[in-house]
Amino acid sequence: MAALDNLVVTTALPAIRQDLGGALEDLEWTVNAYTLTYAVLLMSGAALGDRFGRRKLFVAGLTIFTAASAAAALAPGIEALIAARALQGVGAAITTPLSLTLLTAAVPAARRGVVYGIKGAVDGLAVAGGPLIGGTLTEHLSWQWIFWLNVPLGLALIPLARLRLQESHAPDARLDVPGTLLVSGGLFGIVYGLVNANSHGWTSPQVLTALIAGTALIGGFIHHGLHAKHPVLPLRIFGVRAFAAVNAASVFMFLGMFGSIFLLSQFLQNALGYSPTQAGLRMLPWTAMPMIAAPLSGYLADRIGSRPVVITALALQALGLADFALITSPDISYAAQLPGLIVSGIGMGLFFAPAANLTMSSVRPAEQGMASGANSALREVGGALGVAVLAALFSARGGYGTARTFADGLIPALWAGAAAVALGALAATLIPTRTATRQSA
Repeated sequence: MAALDNLVVTTALPAIRQDLGGALEDLEWTVNAYTLTYAVLLMSGAALGDRFGRRKLFVAGLTIFTAASAAAALAPGIEALIAARALQGVGAAITTPLSLTLLTAAVPAARRGVVYGIKGAVDGLAVAGGPLIGGTLTEHLSWQWIFWLNVPLGLALIPLARLRLQESHAPDARLDVPGTLLVSGGLFGIVYGLVNANSHGWTSPQVLTALIAGTALIGGFIHHGLHAKHPVLPLRIFGVRAFAAVNAASVFMFLGMFGSIFLLSQFLQNALGYSPTQAGLRMLPWTAMPMIAAPLSGYLADRIGSRPVVITALALQALGLADFALITSPDISYAAQLPGLIVSGIGMGLFFAPAANLTMSSVRPAEQGMASGANSALREVGGALGVAVLAALFSARGGYGTARTFADGLIPALWAGAAAVALGALAATLIPTRTATRQSA
């Protein structure tokens, strides 16, 4: 639900504008309000779970997300919808890092690859399937149903989580208030600047101030993390080569993937003339592939190690995006799109499980909540950066005017997305061949 709501609203924006009104900037904030609170609070959600109980906070996050989804569906105006979306992001920021920590605690180390694969299949399908689900519900029911969908799921999950999940805490966990405020403020500034960069301009005072202030606060957070006795994120874990390399690979992966999906889903509608549902169906070779590839990647990671699977996944994703960049034209046939869709889907599906395995196995159990929160936050920043940078490249070389101008802008953006994912593959080569696991440390 958390991953799905990142992009589910994008194809519903025209219908929302028709019902609720609002300027273009207001519509952008129905997407950005979620992204902003989600990215900013991921580290805080993980830290609170370590301190007060991961199951307890997971249930609290589910409750907030479910209530906010109902509020979004019932929103009488655009301002109320933006506020509900921001509250959804708060709930998602709590549940996302804790879901991985709870899963790790519930499954023996020898079986985690396969289980991470199942989780990765669902996550990948949700990320890439957001535009399809949002478009289909909007076209055949109403835009409110993209939010109502979460309510029965949440109501079913809350009692299940209370009954079936075991409570756990990080040993000797303490709240690091200065560190939490620094990282939250820093992420707020950076993500706020990125999501507003294209609408206000990269050199506008509003964007520059946010980016500079955010960077300064992150600098303060790094200084704090190096000197505090109990920091919210012990920066020494970035000295573990496997942890540092897989997080670098994740940032590049999400940068290239999020930005590309954001533009490609619009290309199918605005340039090729498909309806939201038709566009989503044509993306299925990409969006459905994680359901097949992700469980396989978990099995392979258990058998041959996570490193070669991550490198292969990123190489395939980069190859698929490069193929799209080579063949994109205003009158491209669907048959020509299929190889890029399939290869990109396999690459995305293979990535999630071994990346999660590397993240969690390269740190001590007491640090797993922090590690999960840091990984989730870095991925979200990578996704926001990808949308901002690729959209800027698209606008610099093309635009929405005609199919030709859309293709002209899309091609350099896709090349940039392919290059970003290729850099992720290069970063993954720095992962040690046999990662030393720290589960028993």
